[in-house]
Amino acid sequence: MADLTCDVAVIGAGTAGLAAERNARKHGASTLLIDPDFAGTTCATVGCMPSKLLIAAARAAHRARNTDLFGVRTGEVTVDGPAVLARLRQERDRFASGVRDSFDDLPEGVAVKARARFSGRNSLTLDDGRTVQAGAVVIATGSSPMVPEPYAALGDLALTNDSIFELDDLPESLAVIGGGVIGLELAQAMARLGVAVSLFDMGDRLAGVRCNKVHDALKGAMSQEMALHLGVEPEPSEEDGRVRIDWDGRHQSYDRVLVATGRPPNVSGLDLSATGLALDDKGMPDVAADTLQCGDSPIFMVGDANAARPVLHEASDEGGIAGRNAVAYPAVVPSRRKVSFTITYTEPPLVMIGQDPDDSAKIGEADYTNQGRATVDGENVGLARLYAAAPDGRLIGADLFCPGADHMGHLLTWAMEAGQTASDLLDRPFYHPTLEEGLKGALRDICGAVPLRVPGDQDPGLPPGV
Repeated sequence: MADLTCDVAVIGAGTAGLAAERNARKHGASTLLIDPDFAGTTCATVGCMPSKLLIAAARAAHRARNTDLFGVRTGEVTVDGPAVLARLRQERDRFASGVRDSFDDLPEGVAVKARARFSGRNSLTLDDGRTVQAGAVVIATGSSPMVPEPYAALGDLALTNDSIFELDDLPESLAVIGGGVIGLELAQAMARLGVAVSLFDMGDRLAGVRCNKVHDALKGAMSQEMALHLGVEPEPSEEDGRVRIDWDGRHQSYDRVLVATGRPPNVSGLDLSATGLALDDKGMPDVAADTLQCGDSPIFMVGDANAARPVLHEASDEGGIAGRNAVAYPAVVPSRRKVSFTITYTEPPLVMIGQDPDDSAKIGEADYTNQGRATVDGENVGLARLYAAAPDGRLIGADLFCPGADHMGHLLTWAMEAGQTASDLLDRPFYHPTLEEGLKGALRDICGAVPLRVPGDQDPGLPPGV
């Protein structure tokens, strides 16, 4: 087989890699997109979509069990585990096939089905024996679940988010190791589907929440749905075909264990040492956040591979930035990054936006345990915390754990992108009764602290939270 040359080689055909190849080609470069499987994106196959399908089933079960609040009697609610998982896989496969179909739209010769490793700063060796000489290389190899050795020894009893969706039926009991985003989302979903769930984490923080008040609300809500064991060191073993977890002098057995201890970047097979890049103790190069360039080299690293902002929309943005800069190398151009924005799909959702406030920030708080629309819907739990810069009250960040946070989070992120202030938002119309209306108290807190004119003072008196 003939060796290959191109302007830009992209390693990895996930969300970030597809965006990088597309943007490089758009800017006139000859490109190669190198991937061993072309199986589809992490989001479609083992991430965003299958997890949300499981969460949707859990939501339906939870709502069906709680209709008595409204005087609606549904009788006993049963969950058909095989049917839940069959629908999940059917829809998951449909999403993934749509991504795979997009590979057919690539120009002839762009897709290269092979595994690549570096043999120099801009040269690659493929596992089929060919070599690639490129003007620049974009690394978009994604990430994979980390399974520490005590759990790896359990074989099929240990699940990850790459394997849990392939179960034929729901387990009766499940230990979840890791209280990060993946572990917490799947733990709550399984609990609402009738699985007895215990979540373990060596740390004392769930889902990386930065705000103590929001974390207290999250922890309180989750403790009502599962057993939480934070700040412990769980020790797994196999016992009579089940998983035994020992911690703090206690032990319990479970049908299966979900290992959600992180997804490190897929870099071990790339032979990055051949590039001459300075690597840290984890074998990772330094990556500039505004260019995605590794040092001053013609190598760029994007998406989950750089572990900086491991969410889909950021991966797409990073791929686009790196694809353009790979074409322009060495004349790379820094790009302004968007306001950081993450959603954890617990119920209610957990949202973190923008900056963690410093001592000079002005903070507004909205309590959703007594908010009008949340109470009407029987979802009155949690709170929202908004952060603004002095002296003008410009919004710079927010932490929310409350109903509708995934939608309100978008509105707040867009407002921050536009440089809007708390006063600007209070000037907008708020319909009654809505969840958005609950933010008015937090916005007024900020305006009162700056201080600024507070629109809406003429509003008629309403009960707290309405």
